[in-house]
Amino acid sequence: MEKSTIDLYQATKKMWKSVVKTDAEYSNEIARQLEYYKRLLNIFQVGGSYYIVLNIFQGQLEVVSESVKEVLGYDPSEFTVLMLLDNIHPDDKPYFLNFEGSVTEFFKSLAFDKVKNYKVQYDFRIQTKDNKYIRILHQAVQIDYDEINYYRTFSVHTDISHIKQNGTPCFSIIGLDGEPSYYNIQDAGVFIKSYDVFTNREREILKCIVEGKSSKKIAEELHISQHTVNTHRKNILLKAACKSPVD
Repeated sequence: MEKSTIDLYQATKKMWKSVVKTDAEYSNEIARQLEYYKRLLNIFQVGGSYYIVLNIFQGQLEVVSESVKEVLGYDPSEFTVLMLLDNIHPDDKPYFLNFEGSVTEFFKSLAFDKVKNYKVQYDFRIQTKDNKYIRILHQAVQIDYDEINYYRTFSVHTDISHIKQNGTPCFSIIGLDGEPSYYNIQDAGVFIKSYDVFTNREREILKCIVEGKSSKKIAEELHISQHTVNTHRKNILLKAACKSPVD
């Protein structure tokens, strides 16, 4: 293990411990929440993925899904926080540290009743066991916390290499249930509200596109004409300044 990885781990763990002063047992309630998020994972998926549960106080992974072997080639028993950090592409490690700093500052300032309404997401490249780099989309929610401490985070890592092969890692904090989102955050601790450019119907159609559904299938599910679906698809591409749904 390189010294740079140890230093990165210590710096990251120091940030994590700024939001937790004590440890907490892994309870049945946490297990029930995990089952809920695992069901969601089976519904919303755009590539191979695995999930982890991070104990923030200990800076260790308490749960690693079996599917990590399919995505990265490692057995769950050998996959640790240190291994994860060691395998992040050297050019992406500064981004990772900056992103985690932003996450920490954001949740430290967030009202307790708002915590459940936010999801963190960012991407980075990670090396697999056979020494290939793939791009991972990291998505995380808090699953164990109280008014004082954050104890555990549930994260899903999805292989998005087929969607984003190159480019700078991007970081966003997504608001749910009407809360504002913060897209493409550049500076740690600087959160500028973003406003969704898509209408509710466009978001519905975009979700279906991500799930790989054809225009005909989308039209049937939403009870609208295929022509209307195609019109929405064109508007989505224009608003997103993209040339194809994959972009």
